[in-house]
Amino acid sequence: MPLPILTLLPLLLTLCQDPGAERPAPPNIVLILADDLGIGDPGCFNPRSRIPTPHLDRLAREGMRFTDAHSPSAVCSPTRYGLLTGRYAWRSRLKQGVLWGNDPMLIPDDQPTLASMLRDQGYATAVVGKWHLGLGRFDPERPGLQTDFSRPLASGPRSIGFEQVFVLPASLDIPPYLYVDGDRAREPADTLVRGSELRRMGGGGFWRSGPAEAGFQHDQSLPLFTERALSWLREHRARRPQQPFFLYFPLTAPHTPWVPTAEFQGRSRAGWYGDFVVQVDSVVGELMAALEQTGAVENTLVLFTSDNGSNWMIQDKLQYAHDANLGYRGQKADIHEGGHRVPMIARWPGRVAPGSVCDALIGLNDLYATLAELHGYALAAGEAPDSVSFLPALLSSGPGARGELVHHSFDGMFAIRDGGWKLIEGLGSGGFTGPTRVASVPGGPTGQLYDLDADPHERVNLWPDRPEVVERLTARLREIRGG
Repeated sequence: MPLPILTLLPLLLTLCQDPGAERPAPPNIVLILADDLGIGDPGCFNPRSRIPTPHLDRLAREGMRFTDAHSPSAVCSPTRYGLLTGRYAWRSRLKQGVLWGNDPMLIPDDQPTLASMLRDQGYATAVVGKWHLGLGRFDPERPGLQTDFSRPLASGPRSIGFEQVFVLPASLDIPPYLYVDGDRAREPADTLVRGSELRRMGGGGFWRSGPAEAGFQHDQSLPLFTERALSWLREHRARRPQQPFFLYFPLTAPHTPWVPTAEFQGRSRAGWYGDFVVQVDSVVGELMAALEQTGAVENTLVLFTSDNGSNWMIQDKLQYAHDANLGYRGQKADIHEGGHRVPMIARWPGRVAPGSVCDALIGLNDLYATLAELHGYALAAGEAPDSVSFLPALLSSGPGARGELVHHSFDGMFAIRDGGWKLIEGLGSGGFTGPTRVASVPGGPTGQLYDLDADPHERVNLWPDRPEVVERLTARLREIRGG
């Protein structure tokens, strides 16, 4: 079957070049992954947002905004796995939930990743921020073995392609609270941090009790990561300005604990959470300023997105008149759209049209195939099996190549999206919104079916009315899961 002309465009342009002409330098790539940011938080997606996001709004004005982008899961660890490997996490040992701070690596050392692929294309690679994919080698003979942070780590970001590493093991509310620098803990976790309640409950921001390195302060984590990321960027540009770089910058915010530093407190009209989002936006501004200062901004593809929907509850919407998930049903962890439909922005001067909007169906697991195609890299058999390139859509705002996408909730509930149809394999949210699971009644539906074109908020379950669609999508989901 002939390939669409847009798919062949990068190749055709290359063939038409003067053989003696110098080829354009490959772009630097910065991938910023916010933690629990909803699609309704940035003003460029939600004109009614109560949170000022000038830097994200500028990024959207200068690049492309994606309206139908989805995280591979409605929670963080499996999303990060899918993003870096192009493979759904439910194909790994993680079938539901997330990893804990002492869990071993989810990604095997020999599994190709975005980092290893780009490193092999000549890129300098770095990860700074929240890791949450386990550290230390997994032993299938001893699956409950915990990571020993007192020794150099046998497996970690370095073993899957990242040359420079400075990460927090898990979320900012999961111990141990320490930083991994390279292949070892920066300092021993020999102090104890007492837990804190949610802001909603009058606490100082939620985090669990547990071991921590001396002097660990939750509110200083995001500033520290920003400083380290920008320092690495500036140092790399000073030493090796001709070598392209890949910076994976997974933020710790606005996930709990909601701990904006003093300069951001009171800056939004959405409470502590909103103020933390303002700080996230400021980090994006600092990153863009560093790219400008180092002369890298014109040939850098900046990608900004989130690992899942916002943990924004009904009482939060009522209290602040702010809809972090833009009216989509549910929230973080849920199988409904609010759990996994995420903001996504791409900026690449001269290649991505400024102020453009892409309505194509995109999964964050598609970044792997997209960046591979961008570099003319052919995926090997079994590499990134769940990734579909959206490069033509990125470069032209045209239709995407993906017709279907699998969604996954916190407790392991599956859904499949096919065009405007969405079939959910079960009743309930599968996540944080009650009821999580609902037993079917005799003669009633056993799952959910929604026509998102007509019903984007998933209010009318068409399962009983469209048995032919239910049968087709159920069979297709079974086929994908067994592949």
